[in-house]
Parts: sequence; structure tokens; C-alpha cells
Amino acid sequence: MNMLKTKANGKLSFSDFYEKYGVLIVFILEMLLFSFLSPVFFSFKNILNVLRQIAITGILATGMTFVCITGGIDLSVGAIIALVTCLSAGTLVKTGSIALAFLVGLGAGLGLGLLNGIGVAYGKMPPFVMTLGTTSIASGLAFIYSQGLPIMIKGPFLKFGNGSIFNIPFPVIYFIVILFAGHFLLKHTVFGRYVYSIGSNQEATRLSGVNVRLSKMMVYVISGVLAAFAGLIYTSQLGIGTSIAGQGYELNAIAAVFVGGASVTGGSGTMWGTFLGAIIIGALGNIMNLNAVNPFIQTFLTGIIIIVSVLVRKKK
Repeated sequence: MNMLKTKANGKLSFSDFYEKYGVLIVFILEMLLFSFLSPVFFSFKNILNVLRQIAITGILATGMTFVCITGGIDLSVGAIIALVTCLSAGTLVKTGSIALAFLVGLGAGLGLGLLNGIGVAYGKMPPFVMTLGTTSIASGLAFIYSQGLPIMIKGPFLKFGNGSIFNIPFPVIYFIVILFAGHFLLKHTVFGRYVYSIGSNQEATRLSGVNVRLSKMMVYVISGVLAAFAGLIYTSQLGIGTSIAGQGYELNAIAAVFVGGASVTGGSGTMWGTFLGAIIIGALGNIMNLNAVNPFIQTFLTGIIIIVSVLVRKKK
């Protein structure tokens, strides 16, 4: 597990300081800057809008945090969203059963997450290669099932992603509940300690008697199931199943995790850091929308943010 290190003179290096406090400082500075750039940025309505916009990314990033702490990565979450939107929408159209649509969607995410986990943990495939392959599988299945055509849905299922309680959108509530559950699992369970230990030193963890393969497999299962849940929200919000859904979501999820303080080599990361990372990226898109800036610039800036956040934490 990454512990805070100091130089020989007892002073913190910049990378050490950033690792501990950086994401919080960036978050505060961004909030202050954006409050000057738009007078409505801190309005209750806009804050809820930012949270609603980052809900799907945040749910994906919650699962991605588990994967990244072990030193892995999951590129397939966006494609899983696409497959789940097609399967759940198609099930609703054919059967009218919301429960069955949920089961089919979550089952697809679980199956693909399990495939990733088996490939990485038991097949010893590099996570990048394994999840890239799964991306093609999920995307191909989505196109085959939908024949490249959108699947329109209507009815009560639409409330799942568009409803609210006390003016708080359901997706925001889902995200917060999942975030707390992820935090509890990481910080207060034996499994969470195994996840950190694997990322810090996999061989030492194995020699201590931990079933490393099972734990590594489980983090990909968690990521796959949460991606499927995000796909169900996506389907409900837009009222459509489409094979092009979820494109780019994996980038934002990965960015949220790394901006939030996770190490690219594993062993460090927190759910609250991921939460702040998701807000930092989501608020960036929001302020550009409020100021009528080309939204495609966000993708460019997200890439810059990822590179900088990793470089400043890089140890000499």
C-alpha cells in the first residue's frame, strides 16, 4: 500500500505533497475559478445538473477504482454500456418486463466482467490487451443484436433514469449509494485490504496466503456489473438502446480515477479521490457549456489533465 514518503531532510517532495493533498487543492481552486467565470455555477440547480451529468461516469469510475488499485485497467466499460443498452431495450420491447431487462443487462455486465477477470487473473493476460479484446466483443455483439439500428423504448422504465425525489435526480442517488458502498468495501473489509495489497506487492500478497487470482478476478466482475448498471441508467435516460452508446465513457472514468489520486502502478487510490476527480472533470465540461465553449475541447483538456496528474505524482 502506498504510504506517504519524505525526503532525507524530512520535507515533503512536490509529488508527495500532491499525492496527499493535490486533488483537494485542485478541486477547491477549480470551484473558485468557475464561480467567477459563471454567476450560476454555484446555483443549486446547476450543482444538481453537474452531479446528474457525472453520475454514469462516477459509477463507472467506482468500479474502475478497484481495478486500478490492483494495477490493472478496464477499457471495456464503454462497450459494456453499449451492449447493455441494446439487450435491455430489446428485452423490454419483446417482453415488456422491466425485471427481465435488468437481469439481462446486469447478467451481460457480470459475464463480460468475469471474462475480463478470468483472462487477467487466470490467463495472465495484460489488462490492457484483455479488456481491449472484450471491448471488441461487446461492441460487436451490440451491433449484431441491434443490426446497427436504434431500439426505442417507452413506459415506466424511463423513470428509472429520469425520476427524482426531493428534486434530487435518481442517478445522483444511485451514484452516491454506490460510492459509499465502494468506500466501505475498500476500507472496511478484508477484500479491500487484499485489493490494496495486490497493487502494492502482488507476489508478497500471494506468499502471505491470499488468493490473488480470485481477488483480481472479482475487481473486474465489480467493474463489469457497475458498467452494466450505468448502461441501464443510460438506456432509461435516453429511452433508446444503441450500439454506439457509451463511447468515450471509459476515458472519463479512467481520468476520474487517476485525477483522484490513484497510481498507475497500483496500490493507492480512494473512492473520495475518485469522486473529486469525477467532479473536477464534470465541472470542466459544465463551465464550458455555460460559457458556450466548443464541447469537443473537453476531450482534449481531459487528456491533458490525465497526463499532468500522473506526471506530478511521478517519483524520481
